[in-house]
Amino acid sequence: MMTKKRLALLTVFMTFSYFVLLLLLPESVIGNRAESGLLFFFKIGFLGMTAAIVTAIILAVILKREFVKHQISTFSRFKYLLGLLVKRDFQSRYRKSVLGVLWSLLNPLLTMLVMTMVFSYMFKNEIENFPVYLLSGLVMFGFFNESTTSAMGSVVGGGAIIKKVYVPKYIFPISRVLSSLVNLFFSLLAFVLVAVVTRAPFHWTIFLIPIPIVYVFVFSLGMAMLLSSLVVFFRDLSYLYGIILTLWMYLTPLFYPVSAIPERLMPFYGLNPMYQFVDYFRNLALYGNIPGLWTNAVCAGFSLAALCVGTYTFMTKQDRYILYL
Repeated sequence: MMTKKRLALLTVFMTFSYFVLLLLLPESVIGNRAESGLLFFFKIGFLGMTAAIVTAIILAVILKREFVKHQISTFSRFKYLLGLLVKRDFQSRYRKSVLGVLWSLLNPLLTMLVMTMVFSYMFKNEIENFPVYLLSGLVMFGFFNESTTSAMGSVVGGGAIIKKVYVPKYIFPISRVLSSLVNLFFSLLAFVLVAVVTRAPFHWTIFLIPIPIVYVFVFSLGMAMLLSSLVVFFRDLSYLYGIILTLWMYLTPLFYPVSAIPERLMPFYGLNPMYQFVDYFRNLALYGNIPGLWTNAVCAGFSLAALCVGTYTFMTKQDRYILYL
């Protein structure tokens, strides 16, 4: 029988195993070992731990088949509720406003306009077509910001329903992330509009942008599950998270060029998941480059690790939510 203690020991063993396997990969895949120094081994260790966590969760799912089947069956029975919640969240966002849904398109455009006026003079010689560069970062980070912030209080906000009838509690954070995904579609329309107006060069790789969107969606869903679970027990987290997001935004090159980051700090920026997702999006949409296998492995690792940790935390704590709502 796979107990939590045995699963933890197995995870430690797999972390070491993956670390060794990653070290054996050629430098063309993982980069120059000598240039990165100790930080290189930290990065490899982090990826090894991420892979081990994902593997451990997958093993737990395989060994808990009946539990997984029950959850799938429950989700199927309540998928209509998920659709209603997504529709409600989207409609309530712009209820009684004059422009209504058009604000989904105007919000990123107006934000870009303000930030362009503030920062374009500072970086006009370093960033070609600054409005498109800026909006490409705002689209990705804005989705993460909106989805996690709104999902964080979703379980607490759904307390009245949870107390009266049985519903799978994970429906609430999922509905908020899906609602934000609808808004992301309008933000992408704004991005295309700005690219056309500013005559940005067109690359066929722009049709591959669903790939980084999937990465950031899975990552945001995992973070939403984690945050919505923790905030039930620690309500102060909802206030602290705003500060964390502000710091996270400035640590992600949204409005300043990557070249402005000191070379010695670049490896640390590589440990920022949002930097990876934004850079992936820009490579496809702005520069016509297709990121390699290593970049995809890093992005997938961040996304799956967040989803596994968030889902595990949510599912193990959900029976206690009723006591704190």
